[in-house]
Amino acid sequence: MSQMTMPRTWSRETFIAAVGAAVWAPSIHNTQPWRFRYTDEGIDVLLDPARQVPVCDPHCRASRVSCGAATFNLRLALADTGEPAQYRLGRGDTLVHLSPAGRRPPLPVERRLYRQIRRRHTNRGPFSEGAVDRSLVVQLTDAARQESGWLDFVVGEPALEAVASLIRSADAELSADPAYVAEMRAWTTEADHRVEGVDRDAAGAAPHPAELLARRDFGGAEHGTTRDLSREPVVAVFGVLGDGPADAVQAGMALQRVLLTAADLGLSTAMYSQPIEVPTIRERLRLTLGRLHDPQLVLRFGYAPTTCYTNRRPLEDVIEP
Repeated sequence: MSQMTMPRTWSRETFIAAVGAAVWAPSIHNTQPWRFRYTDEGIDVLLDPARQVPVCDPHCRASRVSCGAATFNLRLALADTGEPAQYRLGRGDTLVHLSPAGRRPPLPVERRLYRQIRRRHTNRGPFSEGAVDRSLVVQLTDAARQESGWLDFVVGEPALEAVASLIRSADAELSADPAYVAEMRAWTTEADHRVEGVDRDAAGAAPHPAELLARRDFGGAEHGTTRDLSREPVVAVFGVLGDGPADAVQAGMALQRVLLTAADLGLSTAMYSQPIEVPTIRERLRLTLGRLHDPQLVLRFGYAPTTCYTNRRPLEDVIEP
Protein backbone atom coordinates (compact mmCIF):
# COMPACT_ATOMS: atom_id res chain seq x y z
CA MET A 1 0.00 0.00 0.00
CA SER A 2 1.38 3.40 -0.93
CA GLN A 3 1.94 5.87 1.90
CA MET A 4 -0.79 8.53 2.27
CA THR A 5 0.40 12.12 2.01
CA MET A 6 -1.37 15.28 3.14
CA PRO A 7 -2.43 17.64 0.36
CA ARG A 8 0.23 20.31 -0.23
CA THR A 9 -0.76 23.87 0.50
CA TRP A 10 0.97 27.22 0.86
CA SER A 11 2.90 28.16 3.97
CA ARG A 12 0.98 30.21 6.49
CA GLU A 13 3.41 33.09 5.90
CA THR A 14 2.57 33.02 2.18
CA PHE A 15 -1.14 32.91 3.03
CA ILE A 16 -0.93 35.96 5.31
CA ALA A 17 1.07 37.94 2.76
CA ALA A 18 -1.43 37.08 0.02
CA VAL A 19 -4.36 38.17 2.22
CA GLY A 20 -2.48 41.43 2.73
CA ALA A 21 -2.82 42.01 -1.02
CA ALA A 22 -6.37 40.62 -1.27
CA VAL A 23 -7.88 43.21 1.09
CA TRP A 24 -6.95 46.07 -1.25
CA ALA A 25 -9.79 45.09 -3.56
CA PRO A 26 -12.68 47.54 -3.91
CA SER A 27 -15.87 46.87 -1.96
CA ILE A 28 -19.28 48.47 -1.76
CA HIS A 29 -18.99 51.53 0.54
CA ASN A 30 -15.59 50.12 1.58
CA THR A 31 -17.37 47.61 3.82
CA GLN A 32 -14.69 44.95 3.13
CA PRO A 33 -17.18 42.05 3.42
CA TRP A 34 -14.63 39.22 3.19
CA ARG A 35 -12.97 36.65 5.41
CA PHE A 36 -10.17 34.20 4.63
CA ARG A 37 -9.60 30.72 6.03
CA TYR A 38 -6.32 28.77 5.89
CA THR A 39 -6.75 25.00 5.67
CA ASP A 40 -4.71 21.87 4.93
CA GLU A 41 -6.21 21.88 1.42
CA GLY A 42 -5.74 25.55 0.56
CA ILE A 43 -7.51 28.87 1.15
CA ASP A 44 -11.23 29.59 1.50
CA VAL A 45 -12.78 32.98 0.76
CA LEU A 46 -15.96 33.60 2.76
CA LEU A 47 -18.62 36.29 2.95
CA ASP A 48 -18.67 38.17 6.26
CA PRO A 49 -22.38 38.36 7.23
CA ALA A 50 -21.68 41.11 9.77
CA ARG A 51 -20.63 43.57 7.06
CA GLN A 52 -23.67 43.66 4.80
CA VAL A 53 -25.56 46.71 3.51
CA PRO A 54 -29.11 45.34 3.38
CA VAL A 55 -30.83 48.39 1.88
CA CYS A 56 -28.75 48.83 -1.29
CA ASP A 57 -27.58 45.20 -1.45
CA PRO A 58 -30.37 43.02 0.02
CA HIS A 59 -29.27 39.82 -1.73
CA CYS A 60 -25.52 40.34 -1.09
CA ARG A 61 -24.79 40.49 -4.82
CA ALA A 62 -22.44 43.46 -4.49
CA SER A 63 -20.77 41.90 -1.45
CA ARG A 64 -20.09 38.74 -3.47
CA VAL A 65 -18.66 40.87 -6.27
CA SER A 66 -16.37 42.48 -3.68
CA CYS A 67 -15.23 39.06 -2.44
CA GLY A 68 -14.56 37.98 -6.03
CA ALA A 69 -12.37 41.06 -6.52
CA ALA A 70 -10.44 40.16 -3.36
CA THR A 71 -10.06 36.61 -4.69
CA PHE A 72 -8.45 37.90 -7.89
CA ASN A 73 -5.93 39.88 -5.82
CA LEU A 74 -5.26 36.72 -3.83
CA ARG A 75 -4.63 34.77 -7.03
CA LEU A 76 -2.19 37.42 -8.29
CA ALA A 77 -0.31 37.50 -4.98
CA LEU A 78 0.09 33.71 -4.97
CA ALA A 79 1.15 33.67 -8.62
CA ASP A 80 3.76 36.32 -7.85
CA THR A 81 5.40 33.94 -5.36
CA GLY A 82 5.72 31.25 -8.05
CA GLU A 83 2.98 29.17 -6.41
CA PRO A 84 -0.22 30.01 -8.36
CA ALA A 85 -3.70 28.84 -7.43
CA GLN A 86 -6.54 27.07 -9.13
CA TYR A 87 -10.00 27.86 -7.83
CA ARG A 88 -13.46 26.39 -7.41
CA LEU A 89 -16.62 28.44 -6.88
CA GLY A 90 -19.50 27.94 -4.46
CA ARG A 91 -19.37 25.16 -1.94
CA GLY A 92 -21.22 25.49 1.38
CA ASP A 93 -20.32 28.69 3.21
CA THR A 94 -17.23 29.08 1.04
CA LEU A 95 -17.55 31.46 -1.91
CA VAL A 96 -14.24 30.36 -3.44
CA HIS A 97 -11.78 27.60 -2.59
CA LEU A 98 -8.22 28.00 -3.83
CA SER A 99 -5.73 25.16 -4.01
CA PRO A 100 -2.13 25.04 -5.29
CA ALA A 101 -1.75 24.57 -9.05
CA GLY A 102 1.95 23.67 -9.06
CA ARG A 103 5.03 25.86 -9.14
CA ARG A 104 5.87 28.06 -12.12
CA PRO A 105 7.37 31.53 -12.67
CA PRO A 106 4.80 34.35 -12.66
CA LEU A 107 3.69 35.51 -16.09
CA PRO A 108 4.64 39.06 -17.11
CA VAL A 109 0.98 40.16 -17.04
CA GLU A 110 0.60 38.72 -13.52
CA ARG A 111 3.60 40.73 -12.35
CA ARG A 112 2.25 43.92 -13.91
CA LEU A 113 -1.22 43.55 -12.46
CA TYR A 114 0.13 42.54 -9.05
CA ARG A 115 2.13 45.78 -8.91
CA GLN A 116 -1.10 47.74 -9.46
CA ILE A 117 -3.00 46.28 -6.47
CA ARG A 118 -1.91 49.00 -4.04
CA ARG A 119 -1.87 51.73 -6.71
CA ARG A 120 -5.41 51.17 -7.96
CA HIS A 121 -8.14 53.24 -6.38
CA THR A 122 -11.67 54.28 -7.28
CA ASN A 123 -12.04 57.78 -8.73
CA ARG A 124 -14.93 59.51 -6.95
CA GLY A 125 -14.16 62.96 -8.36
CA PRO A 126 -14.26 64.71 -11.75
CA PHE A 127 -12.21 63.44 -14.69
CA SER A 128 -9.63 65.48 -16.57
CA GLU A 129 -9.65 66.29 -20.25
CA GLY A 130 -8.00 63.76 -22.53
CA ALA A 131 -9.30 61.15 -24.94
CA VAL A 132 -8.84 57.44 -24.21
CA ASP A 133 -7.16 55.68 -27.13
CA ARG A 134 -9.19 52.97 -28.84
CA SER A 135 -6.42 50.43 -28.31
CA LEU A 136 -6.85 50.79 -24.54
CA VAL A 137 -10.56 50.07 -24.88
CA VAL A 138 -9.72 46.83 -26.68
CA GLN A 139 -7.34 45.82 -23.88
CA LEU A 140 -10.00 46.48 -21.23
CA THR A 141 -12.53 44.39 -23.14
CA ASP A 142 -10.01 41.56 -23.41
CA ALA A 143 -9.29 41.75 -19.67
CA ALA A 144 -12.98 41.19 -18.89
CA ARG A 145 -13.18 38.26 -21.31
CA GLN A 146 -10.21 36.52 -19.73
CA GLU A 147 -12.24 36.14 -16.52
CA SER A 148 -15.54 35.25 -18.28
CA GLY A 149 -16.85 38.81 -18.20
CA TRP A 150 -18.06 41.31 -20.78
CA LEU A 151 -17.79 45.07 -21.31
CA ASP A 152 -20.30 46.85 -23.54
CA PHE A 153 -18.95 50.30 -24.31
CA VAL A 154 -21.58 53.00 -24.71
CA VAL A 155 -21.04 54.56 -28.12
CA GLY A 156 -22.69 57.76 -29.36
CA GLU A 157 -24.41 60.66 -27.63
CA PRO A 158 -27.96 59.17 -27.64
CA ALA A 159 -26.76 55.90 -26.07
CA LEU A 160 -24.68 57.76 -23.50
CA GLU A 161 -27.61 59.96 -22.54
CA ALA A 162 -29.85 56.88 -22.20
CA VAL A 163 -27.45 55.22 -19.75
CA ALA A 164 -26.85 58.50 -17.90
CA SER A 165 -30.61 58.96 -17.54
CA LEU A 166 -30.93 55.53 -15.94
CA ILE A 167 -28.13 56.35 -13.50
CA ARG A 168 -29.80 59.64 -12.56
CA SER A 169 -33.19 58.00 -12.10
CA ALA A 170 -31.75 55.27 -9.90
CA ASP A 171 -29.73 57.73 -7.84
CA ALA A 172 -32.80 59.91 -7.27
CA GLU A 173 -34.96 56.93 -6.24
CA LEU A 174 -32.33 55.64 -3.82
CA SER A 175 -31.67 59.08 -2.33
CA ALA A 176 -35.38 59.51 -1.61
CA ASP A 177 -35.34 56.44 0.67
CA PRO A 178 -34.57 57.42 4.31
CA ALA A 179 -33.27 53.91 5.06
CA TYR A 180 -30.82 54.16 2.15
CA VAL A 181 -29.64 57.60 3.31
CA ALA A 182 -29.13 56.29 6.86
CA GLU A 183 -27.16 53.30 5.54
CA MET A 184 -24.97 55.59 3.43
CA ARG A 185 -24.33 57.83 6.44
CA ALA A 186 -23.28 54.82 8.50
CA TRP A 187 -20.52 54.07 5.98
CA THR A 188 -19.48 57.67 5.29
CA THR A 189 -19.84 60.43 7.89
CA GLU A 190 -20.42 58.00 10.78
CA ALA A 191 -17.93 55.27 9.78
CA ASP A 192 -14.73 54.40 11.61
CA HIS A 193 -12.47 55.85 8.93
CA ARG A 194 -9.34 54.41 10.50
CA VAL A 195 -10.20 51.03 9.00
CA GLU A 196 -13.43 51.18 6.95
CA GLY A 197 -15.97 53.30 5.11
CA VAL A 198 -15.44 56.25 2.75
CA ASP A 199 -14.19 59.37 4.48
CA ARG A 200 -14.49 62.96 3.28
CA ASP A 201 -11.01 62.98 1.71
CA ALA A 202 -11.68 59.83 -0.33
CA ALA A 203 -15.24 60.86 -1.19
CA GLY A 204 -14.27 63.32 -3.90
CA ALA A 205 -16.20 66.52 -4.49
CA ALA A 206 -19.90 66.46 -3.77
CA PRO A 207 -21.96 65.57 -6.86
CA HIS A 208 -23.43 68.46 -8.82
CA PRO A 209 -26.93 68.28 -10.38
CA ALA A 210 -25.57 69.32 -13.79
CA GLU A 211 -23.11 66.43 -14.07
CA LEU A 212 -23.88 63.96 -16.85
CA LEU A 213 -23.23 60.83 -14.77
CA ALA A 214 -24.73 61.08 -11.29
CA ARG A 215 -22.10 60.22 -8.72
CA ARG A 216 -23.09 58.79 -5.37
CA ASP A 217 -22.93 61.34 -2.55
CA PHE A 218 -20.28 60.15 -0.09
CA GLY A 219 -20.25 63.43 1.83
CA GLY A 220 -17.48 65.19 -0.07
CA ALA A 221 -17.00 68.96 -0.09
CA GLU A 222 -19.19 71.00 -2.41
CA HIS A 223 -17.74 72.43 -5.61
CA GLY A 224 -19.03 75.13 -7.93
CA THR A 225 -18.19 73.84 -11.38
CA THR A 226 -20.80 72.12 -13.54
CA ARG A 227 -18.54 71.41 -16.51
CA ASP A 228 -17.07 67.96 -17.03
CA LEU A 229 -13.59 68.49 -18.48
CA SER A 230 -13.82 65.24 -20.42
CA ARG A 231 -15.75 66.00 -23.60
CA GLU A 232 -16.12 62.35 -24.61
CA PRO A 233 -16.47 60.21 -21.48
CA VAL A 234 -15.63 56.53 -21.96
CA VAL A 235 -18.47 54.59 -20.35
CA ALA A 236 -19.05 50.83 -20.34
CA VAL A 237 -21.54 48.44 -18.80
CA PHE A 238 -19.95 45.40 -17.21
CA GLY A 239 -21.34 41.92 -16.56
CA VAL A 240 -20.87 38.17 -16.78
CA LEU A 241 -22.77 35.32 -18.41
CA GLY A 242 -25.03 34.51 -15.47
CA ASP A 243 -27.14 35.97 -12.67
CA GLY A 244 -26.62 33.57 -9.74
CA PRO A 245 -24.61 34.00 -6.52
CA ALA A 246 -21.55 32.23 -7.95
CA ASP A 247 -21.76 34.44 -11.05
CA ALA A 248 -21.48 37.52 -8.82
CA VAL A 249 -18.22 36.14 -7.39
CA GLN A 250 -16.94 35.49 -10.93
CA ALA A 251 -17.98 39.03 -11.81
CA GLY A 252 -15.78 40.32 -9.00
CA MET A 253 -12.76 38.51 -10.39
CA ALA A 254 -13.44 39.86 -13.88
CA LEU A 255 -14.05 43.36 -12.52
CA GLN A 256 -10.77 43.41 -10.62
CA ARG A 257 -8.83 42.26 -13.67
CA VAL A 258 -10.41 45.15 -15.61
CA LEU A 259 -9.64 47.67 -12.86
CA LEU A 260 -6.03 46.58 -12.48
CA THR A 261 -5.59 46.54 -16.26
CA ALA A 262 -6.94 50.10 -16.41
CA ALA A 263 -4.51 51.17 -13.68
CA ASP A 264 -1.66 49.50 -15.57
CA LEU A 265 -2.66 51.49 -18.66
CA GLY A 266 -2.60 54.75 -16.69
CA LEU A 267 -6.40 55.08 -16.54
CA SER A 268 -8.65 55.99 -13.63
CA THR A 269 -11.98 54.23 -13.13
CA ALA A 270 -15.26 55.35 -11.57
CA MET A 271 -18.00 52.88 -10.67
CA TYR A 272 -21.76 53.50 -10.75
CA SER A 273 -23.82 50.82 -9.07
CA GLN A 274 -27.04 52.83 -8.54
CA PRO A 275 -28.83 51.49 -11.66
CA ILE A 276 -27.99 47.94 -10.56
CA GLU A 277 -29.46 48.48 -7.07
CA VAL A 278 -32.95 49.38 -8.37
CA PRO A 279 -34.45 46.21 -9.93
CA THR A 280 -36.72 47.97 -12.43
CA ILE A 281 -33.91 50.19 -13.68
CA ARG A 282 -31.48 47.28 -13.83
CA GLU A 283 -33.96 45.51 -16.11
CA ARG A 284 -34.28 48.61 -18.31
CA LEU A 285 -30.50 48.73 -18.59
CA ARG A 286 -30.39 45.06 -19.56
CA LEU A 287 -33.01 45.63 -22.26
CA THR A 288 -31.15 48.71 -23.52
CA LEU A 289 -28.06 46.56 -24.01
CA GLY A 290 -29.96 43.60 -25.46
CA ARG A 291 -28.20 41.29 -23.02
CA LEU A 292 -29.56 37.97 -21.77
CA HIS A 293 -28.13 38.40 -18.27
CA ASP A 294 -28.32 41.32 -15.86
CA PRO A 295 -25.49 43.88 -15.89
CA GLN A 296 -23.32 44.09 -12.78
CA LEU A 297 -21.97 47.65 -12.90
CA VAL A 298 -21.50 50.78 -14.99
CA LEU A 299 -17.87 51.90 -15.34
CA ARG A 300 -16.23 55.06 -16.56
CA PHE A 301 -12.60 55.18 -17.67
CA GLY A 302 -10.44 58.24 -18.18
CA TYR A 303 -7.74 60.40 -16.69
CA ALA A 304 -7.93 61.92 -13.22
CA PRO A 305 -5.56 63.04 -10.49
CA THR A 306 -4.88 60.59 -7.68
CA THR A 307 -7.18 61.17 -4.71
CA CYS A 308 -7.09 59.88 -1.17
CA TYR A 309 -7.20 56.10 -0.68
CA THR A 310 -9.69 54.40 1.62
CA ASN A 311 -8.32 52.46 4.59
CA ARG A 312 -8.37 48.72 5.31
CA ARG A 313 -9.06 46.61 8.39
CA PRO A 314 -6.18 44.86 10.18
CA LEU A 315 -5.45 41.41 8.79
CA GLU A 316 -6.34 39.74 12.09
CA ASP A 317 -9.90 41.02 11.60
CA VAL A 318 -10.36 39.24 8.26
CA ILE A 319 -8.54 35.94 8.88
CA GLU A 320 -10.52 33.09 10.41
CA PRO A 321 -8.92 31.87 13.66
